[in-house]
Amino acid sequence: MENLGEILSDGEQTVDSLQELKAWLFQENIRITTASAELEEKQERFEREKEQFKAEMKSLHQKMSAEQRRLREDDQLVSEKLKIIKDGFQKLDMDRRRLDREWARLAAEKEIMEERGYFDYDAGPETGLFFHGVNNPMTLKKRYKDLTKIFHPDNVAGDTQVLQRINREYERLKREYEKYKQA
Repeated sequence: MENLGEILSDGEQTVDSLQELKAWLFQENIRITTASAELEEKQERFEREKEQFKAEMKSLHQKMSAEQRRLREDDQLVSEKLKIIKDGFQKLDMDRRRLDREWARLAAEKEIMEERGYFDYDAGPETGLFFHGVNNPMTLKKRYKDLTKIFHPDNVAGDTQVLQRINREYERLKREYEKYKQA
């Protein structure tokens, strides 16, 4: 009978072990199910974040492409402006050279005129401007009166030397008109 007692006690231990094993398996099943649910939730969150990241990257790529396009356009605009400026400088240089040649030509003409005695230093170059456009004695007289009022030494704009030049030019033109009148 001892064997029967052993068997019964082994059976009770087996039932208890099975009960414990069953409880442990149930707890493990719950833990695995909970962990699986958490894992699925994390996967879904990861997928959402992944889609959001893709959308952000697409947006940033579009912005970067637009910015690169704008930079290329700006570079092209700067290149065109530089070309315009270079062309302008070339034109200015050509104008400067042309002006230098003109100055040299005028200086040569001035030397020739000085050698021939055509240049009157006392008359000054601006006296011809005072009576420019005068074509009859009445206009000459009116212009003379207006100029003497302006350049009289008592006025603010007065200048004795300019007034003397005006007087000389007036007398010269007056004599010319009298010559034409007599002829």
